[in-house]
Amino acid sequence: MWRVLVSGAVLFPGLFLVFRKTLPVVFRRWSDADVVLVSERLVSSVHAIMATTAGIIVVSSCRENVITNRHWLATSFVLGYGVPYMAYDVFAMYLSHYYRFQVKGHEDYRGHSLRTISLFVRKEFLLVLHHIALLTILLPITLFFRKDQGDFFIGCLFLTEISTPFVSLGKILIQVGLHDCWLHKVNGCMVLLSFFLCRIALFPYMYWVYGEHYGLPIYAVPLHIPLYANLGNVCILAPQLYWFILLCRKGYRLYLRQRSTNHQDLTSSPHAKAE
Repeated sequence: MWRVLVSGAVLFPGLFLVFRKTLPVVFRRWSDADVVLVSERLVSSVHAIMATTAGIIVVSSCRENVITNRHWLATSFVLGYGVPYMAYDVFAMYLSHYYRFQVKGHEDYRGHSLRTISLFVRKEFLLVLHHIALLTILLPITLFFRKDQGDFFIGCLFLTEISTPFVSLGKILIQVGLHDCWLHKVNGCMVLLSFFLCRIALFPYMYWVYGEHYGLPIYAVPLHIPLYANLGNVCILAPQLYWFILLCRKGYRLYLRQRSTNHQDLTSSPHAKAE
C-alpha cells in the first residue's frame, strides 16, 4: 500500500514538472501563467482518466451486491492516487493563481509569501474547501468507517471525474486561441452534460440503488444510512450544484454573445445593405 502511495506522490508532481518544462519549447510565446495553467489542466485530465477507469472497474465488479461486493481498487486508488493528487492539486492551483496575477502586474505578486497564499485561499476558497473536505471526509470514510462495505458507491464517486477532461480541454482551447471553433462549442455541451450526469444526478442514483438493494423508496434511504454518509454526500454535492449553475450561466452568456455576433454579421453583410 505504501508503494502505491509513494508512486502517486511522485506521479502527479512529476507530470506537472515534465509539462512545465516541455510546453515552453513548443509554445515559445506563452507566459509562465499560460504554461502553469495548461500543465495543471493536463495533469488533472490524467488523474480524471485514471479515476474514471478505476470507477468503471469497481462499479462493474460490484453490481451483484452493492453493499458487500469488494474490489481492491476502491481503497487502493483513494489512498494511493486520490490523496496525493488532492494535495498536489492545491499546490498547482496556487501556482496557477500566483502566475496569473503576476502577469497582470499586481504588486502583491512580486514573490511568494503568506499574503499571496492568503489571497489565493480567499479567491479560490470553495475549491480549496472542496479538496480539504475530500481529504478529511472521503478518506476517513473510505478507509475506516464503512466497515469494508460499499465499494460500489466508492466507485461511483470516482466517476464524478468524468467531466474533468472536458473542463480542462475547454480551458486549453481558450488558451491556444480556439475559443470560437466548433470543437469548443461541442466541448462546452459535453461539459454541461457530463457534469450534470456524473456530479449531480449520480447522487440520487446512488440513493436509488441503495434503496433497490434494501427494498426502500428513495425518500426513505437518507433515514436508513449513517448520518456521516449523508453529511459526506451533502458536502460533496453542494459545491457541484454551485459550479453547475456557474457553468450554465457562462454557457448562456456565450450563447448570447455568439447570437449577437451572428446578428451583427448578417446586418453588416453586403446583401443586407443592398436590401
